[in-house]
Amino acid sequence: MPTLAKVIGGTLVLSLLLACHPPSATPARSAAVTWAGLRSSHYGIRPFPSTKGWVEAMKDMASRFPGSEPVGIWIVGTMGDNRTCALEFPGPGATPNIQFAAEDRHESTLKAFDEAGVKVFLQVEPADAEVNTLIDLVMARYGHHPCVAGFGVDVEWHKEADNPKTGLKVDDALATQWEARVKARDSKHRLFLKHWDRLWMPPTYRGDLIFVSDSQQFTRVEDMVEEFSTYWAAHFAPNPVMFQVGYPVDRAVWGHMQNPPQELGTLIAQKVGRACGIVWVDFTLRDVDPKIR
Repeated sequence: MPTLAKVIGGTLVLSLLLACHPPSATPARSAAVTWAGLRSSHYGIRPFPSTKGWVEAMKDMASRFPGSEPVGIWIVGTMGDNRTCALEFPGPGATPNIQFAAEDRHESTLKAFDEAGVKVFLQVEPADAEVNTLIDLVMARYGHHPCVAGFGVDVEWHKEADNPKTGLKVDDALATQWEARVKARDSKHRLFLKHWDRLWMPPTYRGDLIFVSDSQQFTRVEDMVEEFSTYWAAHFAPNPVMFQVGYPVDRAVWGHMQNPPQELGTLIAQKVGRACGIVWVDFTLRDVDPKIR
């Protein structure tokens, strides 16, 4: 999940990259952080916070952006090896390229989010598992929860074994198919696609998609804001966009700030110029919310 400049060896500055990929025209809109929250994974934070801790941390993050809705990117399936998706709940039996857990990791927390008014997108790292199958399994298990806003695919890990370090690009046909599968259960559910390079997103299909950037390895806040706003958000306008921020490797960007999520999120939203989401990653959650238990 590096920045675009670093992907090509660090020899091109962002301005040259943007010249090669000019942004789409963006209608003038007021800047706003519509969603604010956290990314959760079983490998991202140790010790793993309690259910109460997650609820409080989600609300705390939203409180830094008045008027925003607390939202989480809640990972329920990780890449077990480079061909298998490990779902964190019991399953129906042998399913190609999918492993199941002996116990459910998420039911009690999702119930608490229901009661607290927190919304979450259930995300997978698909590896070689069929994404349509993952959608069916995950949404059948958890889609009844009022807190569930939709489903997410981390494209970096889509067929990663044969497409190392980047994953397989999502074409228009796949995006259309996946979105229809997500909405088959509930038309209000939305699909997000996540990557650090917009070229891995569907070329023209937009539908009701949300586009999430998890680009990292920045040394200057100006570069981060420029890439997120111009290379990413403008290209996908008017669809909603979200940004995963707070990576340890980006500490030079946010580590000196008094309130990193609020200050960094505000800078991004002001440059994006329309509604967006700011999601702090769990790797450094205790750095910005030391009270979480």
